[in-house]
Amino acid sequence: MEIGLLHLHNLLRWVILILLLISIVKAYSGWMGKKIFSPGDKKIWLFTMISGHITLLLGLYQVAFGRYGFFTASLPEGTNVMKDPFYRFFWVEHPVGMIIGIVLITLGHGMARKAVSDETKYKKAFWYFLIALVVILACVPWPFREIVGRPLMP
Repeated sequence: MEIGLLHLHNLLRWVILILLLISIVKAYSGWMGKKIFSPGDKKIWLFTMISGHITLLLGLYQVAFGRYGFFTASLPEGTNVMKDPFYRFFWVEHPVGMIIGIVLITLGHGMARKAVSDETKYKKAFWYFLIALVVILACVPWPFREIVGRPLMP
């Protein structure tokens, strides 16, 4: 089960990135094109938020009970979490960064329900989604990262 959840978590990373890119493009084109906010935009933003939250829940399970989780793994003798780059990444940097990214995605989706002008909705959602994308990209264990790198596909 643990491997399946890890693979699902890895696969959903791509779903989030694709939906986030679509959300950014739609928000930017709506903002610059002075478009009227449409139900299609709201649905894309909703799907982006839902996929982010599902991935976050899977990730929180992994960080607590996964192979290297808080409750299932122990640090090597005489090491500190903040001094060990592997555990620091997977116990601190990755979870905190992803939580920040998902909060930003949730705020971007929340703009769809606000009673503000359409231009303001698009503008604020664009910035929330863009910052979320940067934070998420910075906190993913990409294959080129030395100690924490993971394959692109499971």
